[in-house]
Amino acid sequence: MDTSAARTSAAAPEPGQLHVVLVLSAGTGGIGAHVRSLAQGLVAHGVTVTVCAPAGADALFGFSRTGARFHLVDITPTAGARSDAAAIGELRRAFTGADVVHAHGLRAGLLSDLALRTAGRFPGLRPETPLVVTSHQAMLATGMERRLQRLMERRVARAADLVLGASSDLVARARELGATDARLGPVAAPPMPPGSLDRAAARAALLGGGPDRPLVLAIGRLVPQKAFGQLLDAARELSGLDPRPLVVIAGEGAEGPALRDRVAAERLPVELLGYRTDVPDLLAAADVVVVSSRWEARSLVVQEAMRAGVPVVSTAVGGIPELVGDAAVLVPAGDAPALGRAVRELLADPDRRGLLAGAGRQQAGTWPDEAATVAQVLSTYDELVQRG
Repeated sequence: MDTSAARTSAAAPEPGQLHVVLVLSAGTGGIGAHVRSLAQGLVAHGVTVTVCAPAGADALFGFSRTGARFHLVDITPTAGARSDAAAIGELRRAFTGADVVHAHGLRAGLLSDLALRTAGRFPGLRPETPLVVTSHQAMLATGMERRLQRLMERRVARAADLVLGASSDLVARARELGATDARLGPVAAPPMPPGSLDRAAARAALLGGGPDRPLVLAIGRLVPQKAFGQLLDAARELSGLDPRPLVVIAGEGAEGPALRDRVAAERLPVELLGYRTDVPDLLAAADVVVVSSRWEARSLVVQEAMRAGVPVVSTAVGGIPELVGDAAVLVPAGDAPALGRAVRELLADPDRRGLLAGAGRQQAGTWPDEAATVAQVLSTYDELVQRG
């Protein structure tokens, strides 16, 4: 059996058709949703698209359903000699005949660069193929891991023909590391499908017999970056309200067991919902959406909440301030009492919540949508191909 055929789905590109390879590593959430959006938009523009991602990614995000080819490449979150060698070999196969390689994230960018650097020794691979890297995340590690990440950051920034930063601070970071060309590349939240429940039914599903109880919603992976421990600390600030608000957190991740233990031990008014696919219904039920993160670029949760007219309280980190303008309540990162006070004051002031809901929808109208994002990316591909 031809293993390369088994690992790649869909037809080969037509002669003369632009062929773009999108690369991402293991993970879920915003990066995968963004790559799916790009794949769908590029295919609609007549581009042949190959998506390289680990097992399970196609089932989760539906890359093949966009008309893109899917090529299985197990890019692990951390380095490993054997796994990296295997991934680089698969990337070489996927890059055959590519006009542009567009990697998403540090690991994907590093392995894509290594695959392209050895391209001259493999038929059909062109070492001059432009490499675009989208920087989606700030590096938040400490100690030795942070030093290693900085070395990889510098290597990738200097290797890429173009670095697209999902927020302005990431663009500045890429330039600081020596990128020859770094630009803002906003990540648009895909439109949400309509919910299946109205507000009353959605609240009843979460609150049971207490539909008048204030509902605070947080959505995200249960990982250190999201700082949900700070949200649990902030929940204590809500105890003075009557009825006492319920904080619900939708998501899963490595910190889940520890967070659940804290909720039980401290009897906090918090419920962990696990992974949910009914985000529209959760937003319909919420009085406030809270983001407690240590860092975010253009948070998809914030975009979804503001489009839906749900007031947002967020830490003032990364690209959040430039994203929300004056249409959300911002507090310092790591200040759980301030986060709790901001939520408490907003819950106690329905008029202010109404004003923020309207301001959020208005601010959302200023953001580039998926079509504009795809058009911007496609124009950079054309520029790089012509430059070469």
